Amino acid sequence: MTLPTRHWDRLGNGGLTLTELGFGTAPLGNLYRAISEGDAQTVLQAAWDAGVRYYDTAPLYGLGLSETRLNHFLRGKPRDEYVLSTKIGRLLKATTPDKRDGFGKWFDVPARKEVYDYTYDGVMRSHEFSFERLGIDRVDILYAHDLDIFNHGSWEALEPKLNELMAGGYKALMELRDQGVIRAFGAGVNEWQSCQWMAERGDFDLFLLAGRYTLLEQEALDSMLPLCDERGIGIVIGGPYNSGILATGPKPGAFYNYDPAPQDILDKVGRIQAVCDRHDTRMLDAAFQFPLQHPAVVSVIPGGQGAAEMASNLEASKAKIPPELWSGLKAEGLMRDDAPTA
Repeated sequence: MTLPTRHWDRLGNGGLTLTELGFGTAPLGNLYRAISEGDAQTVLQAAWDAGVRYYDTAPLYGLGLSETRLNHFLRGKPRDEYVLSTKIGRLLKATTPDKRDGFGKWFDVPARKEVYDYTYDGVMRSHEFSFERLGIDRVDILYAHDLDIFNHGSWEALEPKLNELMAGGYKALMELRDQGVIRAFGAGVNEWQSCQWMAERGDFDLFLLAGRYTLLEQEALDSMLPLCDERGIGIVIGGPYNSGILATGPKPGAFYNYDPAPQDILDKVGRIQAVCDRHDTRMLDAAFQFPLQHPAVVSVIPGGQGAAEMASNLEASKAKIPPELWSGLKAEGLMRDDAPTA
């Protein structure tokens, strides 16, 4: 089976072809609940059989577990048939089980401590460690991970990390790309402001932006997305359902931005859902298809822990959205007028 693809080639080196539906593997790191090795491999194989050919992972996901599960899955797959991205910015240090990071977030994972490191040596070491966990011949894309206020707590804490990247890790990423070891590099973050900061200071290829250009949020249209479009920087959209609420609807306990949704978000999503219902369209389908209307977007990577979620994402990737739905959302002030929808 084949899925729609998008080709990115800002460097003129042949670029990369990504399926519009990618696979975000944080859930395979036992995010919020443990899943068995068999179940992890089953959902990965279901994605492959459906035509998914872009897989994103990170050392953080399950403190190495996600990468090692991909090792099992990708072994034997033709290397030129898929695109693989992982991330730098954290090194994993062995520790005792009682002192590991991620309690309450990652379940049944290796005993590791996270150490932020965006230096030249940190990037090179992280890349080598990921190579070993993944067991493959090359990684296509390296993203600098979590350079945002969400993870570092404040601009005062974040700015030194951004400067550390530009003073050291950025040079390592440039070397790896110039030598052909990787095809592209960028950053995987939760805030568009960090993407813009980096794009204004370096030669970045792709940004994996989680939750900040969705059916619910379009502030990135102000300046970041136009800048990326102008420079040929590709955008991979993570978190297209804003941590779940655009998939579940505004039910009690629905999640937004990794936490229970506040009332104003519940209210807005309720109004969006009403428009979708009037046009006989699943809100999840509209949420998946919306960011793909922007010319800079090259892939959307919702996570999925099980076969049912994978099937739902596949259905969304093939959905046809009535143009009247987009115009209806704009007419009710639920979507920016300048959001591309054709």
